[in-house]
Amino acid sequence: MIQQTVERLKPLAGLDKTWVITNEFLAHEIGEQLKSVPRAQIVQEPVARNTAPACGLAAFLIEKDNPDAVLGVFPSDHVIGDEPRFLKALQKGIQVAAAGENMVVLGIEPTRAETGYGYIETGELTRDDAALHVRRFIEKPNQNRAEDFVAAGNYYWNSGMFLWSAQTLANAVREHLPETAPLLESIASAHGTPRFEEVFHSLYPKCENISVDYAVLEPRSAKGEHHSHLYCLPAEFTWNDLGSWASLYEYQVDTRLRGDSEGNVAESEGHMTIEAGNNYIYSPRKFVALVGVENLVIVDTEDALLIAHREHSQDVGKIVKELSVTGRTELI
Repeated sequence: MIQQTVERLKPLAGLDKTWVITNEFLAHEIGEQLKSVPRAQIVQEPVARNTAPACGLAAFLIEKDNPDAVLGVFPSDHVIGDEPRFLKALQKGIQVAAAGENMVVLGIEPTRAETGYGYIETGELTRDDAALHVRRFIEKPNQNRAEDFVAAGNYYWNSGMFLWSAQTLANAVREHLPETAPLLESIASAHGTPRFEEVFHSLYPKCENISVDYAVLEPRSAKGEHHSHLYCLPAEFTWNDLGSWASLYEYQVDTRLRGDSEGNVAESEGHMTIEAGNNYIYSPRKFVALVGVENLVIVDTEDALLIAHREHSQDVGKIVKELSVTGRTELI
């Protein structure tokens, strides 16, 4: 999927302008898959520190040489349909982002009351009708709030795709993460020198572990709809975030890649169901039989078994945190 992400962006950003922020476990494989991306631009975090330090580091790295460059943030687990419309939306967003200290988020019109995504409350259109002013960002809501948001009609899913100039984001990190910003600037300054790995491993773990939504977008939105320089660009292309087992299930059903007559999707050595429906099964080395169960996610790997309700598959991250706390890192 990371190859697809890079490929769809090539009309707007060449490989020499592509940066990947990843971790030490994936860096080698990503380098093999993206052989044309300069190795120095595949940056491997020594520890995970969420999206604010990752995005901030990218901004400081690019700000050094081209502070006015528009920086786009694109997760690699998204499925995008109608790529010409996607590129057209990005071109519009780039114009908005380049026209000042503006931050642009691509919003997805909700198709259901999803509790696994953040939401964007939008206000008025800009004077040129290019985008919507953002009133506020809301982290993952409960079911009742999600239903209210969908009914209101002016809420969008937060896609996690952003556009801003390198300097705009760097300055926002300086403003809202004053302790983390100097660390990231020092790391960026060391990039390309023999000291980079030493500085990176020393300073990056000291950065605050926080998402860019919490760290930058929420406090920025508190400045008010017409003073925050936050804009939402509603997407006119199809989108799916495969960041959870439930969304992977939905994607495979919607695109008819897999699925039996009862809505079960299986990647296994065979399966059998009796009065069981709408389940996702991943068990590549075993035969799986389901009886009388619905809406489950079942993931069987070499060293662990996950069973969850599809509506709660986003909560797998809580298990990961608990495993880390209890020292079971070999399972992560």
